[in-house]
Amino acid sequence: MKKIVIIGAGPSGLTAAYELLKDNKEEYDITVLEATSDIGGISKTVCHNGNRMDIGGHRFFSKDDSVMKWWSDIMPVQASPSKDDIILDKKNKPFAEVGPDPEKEDNVMLIRERVSRILYLRKFFDYPVSIKPRTFINMGFKNTVRAGFGYIRSALVKREEKSLEDFMINRFGTPLYEMFFRDYTEKVWGVHPREISASWGAQRIKGLSLRKALKNAILSPFTKGKSQKSKETSLIEQFWYPKYGPGQLWEHVARLCGEMGAKIITEAEVTELNTDGKTVKSVSYLKNGEKITLEADTVISSMAIKDLAVAMGDSFPKEEKEIALNLQYRDFITVGLSVDKLNLENKTKIKTVGNIVPDTWIYVQEADVKVGRLQIFNNWSPYLVKDFGKRVWIGLEYFVNEGDELWSMSDADFIDFAAGELISLGIIEKENIKDSVRFKVKKAYPAYFGSYLQFDKVRDLLMTFNNLYCIGRNGQHRYNNMDHSMLTAFYAAKAIKNGGKGKDEIWSVNVEESYHETKEGN
Repeated sequence: MKKIVIIGAGPSGLTAAYELLKDNKEEYDITVLEATSDIGGISKTVCHNGNRMDIGGHRFFSKDDSVMKWWSDIMPVQASPSKDDIILDKKNKPFAEVGPDPEKEDNVMLIRERVSRILYLRKFFDYPVSIKPRTFINMGFKNTVRAGFGYIRSALVKREEKSLEDFMINRFGTPLYEMFFRDYTEKVWGVHPREISASWGAQRIKGLSLRKALKNAILSPFTKGKSQKSKETSLIEQFWYPKYGPGQLWEHVARLCGEMGAKIITEAEVTELNTDGKTVKSVSYLKNGEKITLEADTVISSMAIKDLAVAMGDSFPKEEKEIALNLQYRDFITVGLSVDKLNLENKTKIKTVGNIVPDTWIYVQEADVKVGRLQIFNNWSPYLVKDFGKRVWIGLEYFVNEGDELWSMSDADFIDFAAGELISLGIIEKENIKDSVRFKVKKAYPAYFGSYLQFDKVRDLLMTFNNLYCIGRNGQHRYNNMDHSMLTAFYAAKAIKNGGKGKDEIWSVNVEESYHETKEGN
């Protein structure tokens, strides 16, 4: 049997294991090494006193049919109403013709409505910014005029796209960029957008512009109910979501891999990839303080490139190692608060249980607070919330650097700080907080500044190791969505089955201007 070591039990690592085993379980001896005690990477679900938290928020939506089919094969889509569907009497929801009942079965994907808005000037704006009367009313006459002339100028005079700032101004104009992108981007990344590579925009918001937002506003009445594949990713209206959050799906995939023969070892920190020329011969990891070494015919890595460079030791030449060691990441903190109610009035036409605002995410653009986004877990899935219908379970998301002031605060102090920010925004009252918790995630977001500008040299070096396949968000130092990470695993598994042929396709995911954002024929 071919010995394969997979580093990381997140979406990419588990997808690779599943893809290799599903038709070839007698051919591969697979070991998955996960450094933490959890399954799912940043797509895990965290539980606290009966409430479940999705770290970072994960919409299950892709314009790649193979990914959508993979998800629905693993976890079928609901054919009957969920708890909130029943309460709200949603009879016209597009349920599957055949599938599970979420009130009776757990292994089920829910169909959810996508509502995300921006909180700016203490008012709500659509996310992404839409061309609607309410947008202009909230902006005010002066800002609306400035935005209009700014957009016209950007359409006539294009900047050379050396940075993310140039990328955004070319698509929205300077006034809209300054209102809705500049400060929030700096809040997320900790640096000014002019210091971030334009390739971040090309991968995360490619294809989206004010022109396309206008086109969407004009055509949406005529396209309602049709396929979402032709829409920009940021404009999708519905998505799938596991009953108990994303971690539920990945824990299920891990069980299926185990049933097919994979060994999944948690709390196994990879410390060395031992090479012989351009071939990885073995992988060493620490488990309970003991160093264990596994021989490997093939290694699939989703570990952070910075850590991979350390683990590969002298196999990394000095220049490439320096680039890898100086790659930047943004770390992440989520505070969960269970509250009796929110002070936000639901002025939309969307019905919700308890008439709370319908948002899954609220992007907080206000400059006087550090919180970046607010998740309302009731709207992701009613089954995430212990006292659904009585309490609102929310997540406050902070973008930080490991070791900085916010990261280093005690749990109690940080929770007080975060709650204080929501109180200052008028979103909650202190006396309505009934429970709270804080979670940290290291290396959540690979950064597109600093030594990243020379990353091609590291990628080219990694490609020279004939049996090493780098996949996933951190494995490629690329801000991939979950489905992009899965696609890198699809290509890796395919290449391994073909004796290495097609390995270069792994690095082609999420780089083309049109990739994932448009689909021919739609």
